[in-house]
Amino acid sequence: MIRLAIDYEHSDRTWWEAGGQDLWESLLDEPDAGAVVVDDSIARSWLASASSLPGWEGTGHEYAPHPIQSSDFDPEDPDGA
Repeated sequence: MIRLAIDYEHSDRTWWEAGGQDLWESLLDEPDAGAVVVDDSIARSWLASASSLPGWEGTGHEYAPHPIQSSDFDPEDPDGA
């Protein structure tokens, strides 16, 4: 399982305005969720689509390179903190 989460440190809005908002919302069960846990195959497919949109690459800081961060889901730490 993979946890996908909005990276609030990535302040550029290009990706969101280029279709990222709709793509993100397509994953959510709850409106306005900041994170979601999905199967690995869904995450890989979703990240491939996300990375094809303008603003995914080259618009963030070194410490926040993409609008969405991905990490392995740890059931012992469901908030990913």
